[in-house]
Formats: sequence, C-alpha cells, structure tokens
Amino acid sequence: MQIKADGQNYAPRGHAAPVCGKDDFHVGVVGLDHGHIFGMSNGLTEAGAVIDLVYDPDTEKAEAFCKRYPGARTASSLEEILDNERIKMIASASVPSERCDLGIQAMARGKDYFTDKPPLINREQLDRARQAVKAYNRKYAVYYSERRHVEAAVYAEKLLKEQAIGRVINIMGWGPHRASVSTRPGWFFDKSRYGGILVDIGCHQIEQILIYAGARDAVVEKSRVANYGHKETPGFEDFGDMMLTCDNGTTAYSRLDWFTPDGLGAWGDGRTLIVGTDGYIEIRKYLDVANDREGDHLYLVNHEGERHIKAAGLIGFPFFGRLIRDCLDRTDTAFDQDTEFKAIELAIEAELAAERIEG
Repeated sequence: MQIKADGQNYAPRGHAAPVCGKDDFHVGVVGLDHGHIFGMSNGLTEAGAVIDLVYDPDTEKAEAFCKRYPGARTASSLEEILDNERIKMIASASVPSERCDLGIQAMARGKDYFTDKPPLINREQLDRARQAVKAYNRKYAVYYSERRHVEAAVYAEKLLKEQAIGRVINIMGWGPHRASVSTRPGWFFDKSRYGGILVDIGCHQIEQILIYAGARDAVVEKSRVANYGHKETPGFEDFGDMMLTCDNGTTAYSRLDWFTPDGLGAWGDGRTLIVGTDGYIEIRKYLDVANDREGDHLYLVNHEGERHIKAAGLIGFPFFGRLIRDCLDRTDTAFDQDTEFKAIELAIEAELAAERIEG
C-alpha cells in the first residue's frame, strides 16, 4: 500500500508497460519544487522513457532525485538540458508562476513540455503559451493527475464511453487536501506564485468536468474563495468552490479545500459523482473512508443494478504511454491541446470572478 498521508509527495506507481525502445525517448527534468515530479517521472519511466538529465538550483534536491531514478545525472544548468539534442521532452514541477516561461523555452528549442498542474497562473501566460504551441508545433502537456493517475478515474471514462449511465447531465467533484503547513515552502502561500486555490487545484476539477461531460467549453456561473483557517498567511486561500455549465448542457459543481483532518488515512478524500440519464458513477479515488484505505473504488448504478468495482490493476495509466508515442509520432491520442488549455483558462476565469468570503 502506498503512503498517502502527504499529498505533495504522493507518487502513484503502476506496472512497466514500455511503448518505445529503451533508448528512444529521453527526458530532461527541470524544477523540483513540488513532489508531483515523482508521480510524473514514475508514469514516464514505466512507459519506457529514460530520465537523462536533472536540473534544480538546489543541488541536494537534484542529487536526491537521481538516486530515485538510476541512470539520471545532474545537469550544471538549464542550458545544458536545453542544448542536449537527445532530450525530446522537458518535465517540470517548478513553482507554478515559473512553469509557463520554462515551457516556452523548451518548445522554442524543439522539445515537448510536460508540466505539473497548474500549467500557468494568469491570462497573459496562457496567451503566450498558446502562441508558442502554434509557433513551434510542440506539445504542452499537463499532469492533471486526479484523472490521469487514478485508475478508478480512468475506468470511469471507459464506462462513460460505453454509455453505461447514458448521457451525462451533472458532475460534482470534491478536492479536499491536507495543508501540512509546516512542510510547505513560502511560495505555497503567495497567490502571485501559486495562482489561487481555483487555479492551483481547481484546474484538476475543471479538466475532469470537460472530459467526463464530453464538452469543449463551459461558462463559470459562480465562484467563491475564502481563507477560513490560515489567517497568519493572508495570501493563502484554503477554500474555494465553483459552479459551471458546459457547452453541451451538462452542469457541474466543484469544491476545493485544505482542511483534511489528520485522522484520515490519505491526504484527501477525493471523490467525483457523475450523474447520467440512465444511472450514476461515484469515484472514491484515494480510499473508501472508514472501510478500505486502498483507493480506486468505483460505484456504478444503472438499470442493470449496483456494482462496486475495485479498479486498481484493471486499466493502468495509459496517458503516459500515449504521451510518449504522441511525441515520437506527432499524433494526438493522449490529450487534446485545446482542452488542456481550456481547463486552466476556466480556472483562471473562476479565480478572477470569485466572490471572497470573509469568515
């Protein structure tokens, strides 16, 4: 069982399923500011990628990373990685406000880019990222892990494609997180660097809404943010919610917070409820509270009956293999670039429009 108490360092592991030769796809890792880089690296290496060079201004972080991924070597600078023609992709979990500029640099040097969420934090960065993707014909992929690195969430998409619950009419998502304040770096509390709660972890939820609804766009009907319990850090938002209507009529609601209690056996009891015209699906991602500390629980109810599906081991994490093949073959099977950016665009809109609750 994976240790799931600390969300910032939670790094899912799957089974090795290489989609390329052992020397076909080299990756350079830049920026180790968030532990999600380990989940990203696990997914890539399990799909056949080779982590070649690693750079972070903190050399101790870079050296520790290399110990986890044998064969990886520390680089003396970002330029050393950008200049390496063998490296096809830059993967990064740098400070959120720095991710866009790094991505543009990578794409300008002919490399595809894979970044932690949020992939950027404001409209100006979004405009520049979109322009760069078109100008350099490169990929700007995002680690939307709450769907792509959770087997129950992947399995839910399969069921929806099979019309297991008919047309999707409503989606509700809950993204609670454990704050672990004492272990967080300073940028975590600085909105100019992390973007606000609806940007930071809200983009996860919006990406799921668009994918599960089969939508291309949505309208943010209402959004709210608050700092209820962390008054010592006034730039921090510890609660947010938003209501959306998709372009195909599907309605949605998401709630985010940093109030996971210490007694829970995971960093957050993340759940998604998808209601269709012929049934509903509930995803309990990281545990089934007070029942099973293992995750990947999926509940399906439709006209055929009730099912509890333990999805772990059933479908794997196909995103990473598809991403590698897309980079090698210049195809688009892992993600749609417009949707990749639309999720963060709507998150930025929700953050900008949010009513601030003073409590």
